[in-house]
Amino acid sequence: MLRIADTRTGRLVEIPSAHRHLLRICVHLPVIDTGIGAVHLRAPLVGDVLARTAELQGLQSVTVLATPDLPPEPARTLERAMAVLGIHPPATVDVHHLTETVCAAADVHVLAYGTSVQDAVGGVRIDVGQVSPAPPDGGVPGRSHLLASDLPDAFAPEGTDPLAVRMLLLGHAHSTPVTVTSAALDEARRMLRHWRQQVADWAQEPSRPIPADVLRQAHAALADDLGVPAVLDMLVSVAKRADVPAGAKFETFAFLDRVLGLDLARQVGHQHPATP
Repeated sequence: MLRIADTRTGRLVEIPSAHRHLLRICVHLPVIDTGIGAVHLRAPLVGDVLARTAELQGLQSVTVLATPDLPPEPARTLERAMAVLGIHPPATVDVHHLTETVCAAADVHVLAYGTSVQDAVGGVRIDVGQVSPAPPDGGVPGRSHLLASDLPDAFAPEGTDPLAVRMLLLGHAHSTPVTVTSAALDEARRMLRHWRQQVADWAQEPSRPIPADVLRQAHAALADDLGVPAVLDMLVSVAKRADVPAGAKFETFAFLDRVLGLDLARQVGHQHPATP
C-alpha cells in the first residue's frame, strides 16, 4: 500500500485506489519568468520518486507535466535540467488547462512552490517545499537558484556531480524548505562518491539476498509519504553493519537506487582508488 499525505487535510491517503493498478501523477509548475531554477525542478523530482516508488511496488504510472506556455528555449532548458538530475521524462507536457487535460483525472497533484491550482481539482495534493540558495556575505540573495544552458554550473559549484544536487534534495522531506549551500552540496558529492566506491567494491563479492528487515523497513518508509530521507539514513546504517555480507549490501544499494536514481553502480567494473 502506498500512502501520501494530502496537503489540504494532512491525512494519509492510499494511492491509487485499491481497485486500480495505474497511478496518474500531474506535476504543476508556476509561471517561469526569471529562468529555470531549482524550485522548478524539485516538484518534477518528487513526481519522479513517486513514480519510481509505485513501480517498485508493481504499479504502473503515468506522469504529466503541467507548465505555463513556455517559449522554446526555456522549455528546452527545463528538459535538459530534468535530464541531468535523472528525472524520467514525463509522458505528456501540457499547459495549465486542467479541466481539458489528463491532469483533471490525476490521482496525485505535485505542486512546485509558488504554484496554485483550482481547489476543486480532485486527487491528493502535494505542496513541495521551497528551494533557496544561501545568500552571499552581503546578505543579498544570489542567482544560484537559476539554471542556464550550462547547467549544473549555474547553481552548483564547478565539478559538482548534478546527481549530488538530487541527493541533497532527496535528503529532505518533500514539503520541507531546502537551502542549497556549497557546504551541503560538497557533503552530498562526498557521500555520493563514497557510496559509489563502496558499491563497486561490494560488487566483487558473491551476491547475497537483501536482509529481510532491511527490505521491510525500506518498503515501509517509501510507502509512508515517500520517506526517502529515512531510506538514505538506512543505507548509511546498512553500509556499516558487520552482520550484512558485502554481496547483500550491493544488492540493497542497487535495489533502492531504482527509487533514488543516484547511479550508485556507476563505478562497477571500473578501476577506482582504494579507500584511504
